[in-house]
Amino acid sequence: MERVVLLDESGAATGTAAKAEVHHDATPLHLAFSCYVFDGSGDLLLTRRARSKRTFPGVWTNSFCGHPAPDEPMDEAVRRRGRQELGIDLDGLRLVLPAFRYDAEQGGVRENEMCPVFVARTHDVPREPDPGEVDEIRTVPWASFRDEVLAERWSGISPWCADQIRLLASLGPDPGRWATADPAALPPAAFLAS
Repeated sequence: MERVVLLDESGAATGTAAKAEVHHDATPLHLAFSCYVFDGSGDLLLTRRARSKRTFPGVWTNSFCGHPAPDEPMDEAVRRRGRQELGIDLDGLRLVLPAFRYDAEQGGVRENEMCPVFVARTHDVPREPDPGEVDEIRTVPWASFRDEVLAERWSGISPWCADQIRLLASLGPDPGRWATADPAALPPAAFLAS
């Protein structure tokens, strides 16, 4: 059974809960991550969440999201999730937004996460994504996607992705040049393997 790490307001671990039971109308604060993956052409892999998902079904979002298991380093969790969800291996994985947090609700289900944001590259072509997680994958030029989201012209985008895009845009126009963030700024419950 997959478990998530529960957090207090400082980001320290307070326990764990079954992932299948944690998302509801009063979702407790827990640890997660988001990853933005760029292909060999520099385009962003964008995904539409499966319509069967309990939280935010059918919305467009970043490449993938997930939750580290208890005692699992964040970078290892991100790599694991890329393989599980999209069948891809990641290169150049970097932490870029260590302190991102959001709280959003749709259809009576609330997301409430401290969700550090990572960026990576892949030379793999996603094939047969997990149908329980992903309905569709697109590759889009970063600059045009960023501009569409910032102008609020991209409909059906996840609220966390929209907020993250605003923050990522402030890091500069070229994702390959975004500065690697200090891991000391991660929530206390989160850590990196390397």
